[in-house]
This record gives sequence, structure tokens and C-alpha cells, in this order.
Amino acid sequence: MEWFENWKLETKNRKQETETGNRNRKQKTKDMYVIAVYDIGERRVGKMLKLCRRYLNWIQNSVFEGELTPAQLENLKIEAKLIMDEECDSLIFFCSRQEAWLEKEIVGKERSSLDNFL
Repeated sequence: MEWFENWKLETKNRKQETETGNRNRKQKTKDMYVIAVYDIGERRVGKMLKLCRRYLNWIQNSVFEGELTPAQLENLKIEAKLIMDEECDSLIFFCSRQEAWLEKEIVGKERSSLDNFL
């Protein structure tokens, strides 16, 4: 019976190590707050709009905001480059660790409010 108790203890320890490792991995891939602004040729605007809406929240013409992991941001950049003509189009990302670090003030009409979500 002693071997069984040892086995249970080893299994429990391995499970705790795995859970700790998973938690640490999740902490390393924290989301960041991103603002994306694009200036794209007229023929490509619709595609870029759809792409950005898949990742971020639309707040104004050609402006998006939201939280992304570094991997999601990298995927967005890769997909955007496929749409863009890098000779004449631009896509600018402003990144911060947290939205709370930015002060947002809206003057005039807010195009898309995120407060309506339940």
C-alpha cells in the first residue's frame, strides 16, 4: 500500500506543477491594448475594414481599438500586409499594456460606443 500512497503523492505533485506551468504561460501572453489606424487606397478599404473588425472594435472611420495578445497582433499585421500596397497604404498601431494607462476624451459624436454590451 505504501507504493500506492507514493504514486498518489507523485501524481498530485505533477498535476500541481502542470497547473503552475500553465498559469505562468498564460501570464506571459497577456493582452495588450491596441489602437489601429489605417489610411488605405479606396479599392482596399472594405477588406481592411473587415479584417480589423475581426480583431478589434471599430470606433471611428479607419480607427479601431481593443485588446489583443502579441500573437493576435502579429497575425493582424501579417493579414494586413496581404491586403495593403505598402508603397502607398499605411497601418499604424499604438500599443499599451493596459487601456487604463490611456486617457480617452471624445469631442463630438462617438461613432461606436462599447457601453451597450450586456
